[in-house]
Amino acid sequence: MEDSELLRKRREKIDALKADGVDLYPNDVRVDHTTAEIQDRFGHLDEAALQDVTEKVSLAGRIIAIRNFGKAAFAVLQDRTGRLQVYIAKNILGDAPYTLFKRLDIGDIVFVAGRVFRTRTGELTVEANALRLLAKSLHPLPEKWHGLTDVEIRYRQRHLDLIVNPKVRDVFYRRSRIIQLIRRFMEDRDFLEVETPMMQPKAGGAVARPFKTFHNALGMDFYLRIAPELYLKRLITGGLERVFEINRNFRNEGMSSFHNPEFTMMEFYQAYATFLDLMTLTEDLFTHIARDLFGGLTFTYQGTEIDLTPPWTRLTVQEAILHYTELPPEVLQDPARAVAQARALGLDVKDDDPWGKVIMTIFEGTVESRLIQPHFITHYPVEVSPLSRRSADSPGLTDRFELYICGREIANAFSELNDPADQRERFLMQAKDREAGDDEAHVMDEDYVRVLEYGMPPTAGEGIGIDRLVMLFTDATSIRDVILFPHMRIKEDA
Repeated sequence: MEDSELLRKRREKIDALKADGVDLYPNDVRVDHTTAEIQDRFGHLDEAALQDVTEKVSLAGRIIAIRNFGKAAFAVLQDRTGRLQVYIAKNILGDAPYTLFKRLDIGDIVFVAGRVFRTRTGELTVEANALRLLAKSLHPLPEKWHGLTDVEIRYRQRHLDLIVNPKVRDVFYRRSRIIQLIRRFMEDRDFLEVETPMMQPKAGGAVARPFKTFHNALGMDFYLRIAPELYLKRLITGGLERVFEINRNFRNEGMSSFHNPEFTMMEFYQAYATFLDLMTLTEDLFTHIARDLFGGLTFTYQGTEIDLTPPWTRLTVQEAILHYTELPPEVLQDPARAVAQARALGLDVKDDDPWGKVIMTIFEGTVESRLIQPHFITHYPVEVSPLSRRSADSPGLTDRFELYICGREIANAFSELNDPADQRERFLMQAKDREAGDDEAHVMDEDYVRVLEYGMPPTAGEGIGIDRLVMLFTDATSIRDVILFPHMRIKEDA
């Protein structure tokens, strides 16, 4: 009822302004400064020095606070760079503009011009000698936004979240900075940025459930891509020996604090390299970003200090299980005992699950959450790595690693399988899993096998979850905090 009354009053105010000939949404002003530029240019001057400054400034922003004092008032304006106080006095501004200001509300967007001075409390302030309304706000801003316990409201109404919470805006500025740093890092190493199809006739490149759509003109099903991998490796085969792509992937799966059905990945491939080379490159990339953001290689995530100083710990999957649990080594080598041990740990496995899948279930259930400092976990079983090259020393394992920091996977990489006969067998193995009910298993892709038959050079490739990386570098606990518009169930009143 209170909101309805406020809305009614604002509608009446808008009608009255229109009746008086006030243009509520003009588009003919020129803004010469931002709040940050004004702070940078004049923030170091005291009031005496400012008295000698003749330069006038102009800025525009949203009113987020007003303090009225009869024939004068202070307002706080917010633009994309920050906030700044404005002093509005009737005897300086003039009767008509001051009367207009008195009819404005918190949330309105205005233009202000004038000189810069300091108040008696020392706050840098613009003394307005010109003011215009640029956009009238119909809805009031939430007054107690920071006290909201229902964080979903922030995600559903991100525009309000960005207006009233500067820390949220800082997260997304930092996200943009991280992506810029990644691009420059890759380009400096002679990687070519490319774009591959978002809609694919086969959902390949990862073990995941896809979104399905239909193309009317072609009369065929398409899938939103779960990964760009198979297309990027086509480019490697075509002679583009170093490629990368930063873009969206889509996976029709559950949602959590670490999962969103639409997410951003950076995936890259380098010919004549192995997964060992990519470990070094990954260390170089992460430390490059950290030095830019933090000025060093240590930072705090949720109260824990993280140290990115290379070299990072390297353990095989089985070594990690043995290191972080008290299981005897022989349990991991005997499929039947591995199944029994997994069940004893309360993990869900089937009698006919392949050995590699059981081992990974044990790893995920007992080890992942303990990998706080950077860990490269290597040599994943073939059964869960359909596109990875077999290890020369252990054919049941692959030359693959996943990077874990703060108990979550950040990156996945491997030396690529480029033997077309072996790739066909892997696809057939995955097809059997699909027939057995695993709808996330990889589909047979004859066209990709044919690509390999032309000869793909020895290659290593990696995917890095941008959203999780941003979470790490912004101290965010939920992936929704680093995605501007996370997917959520529709609410009629949202």
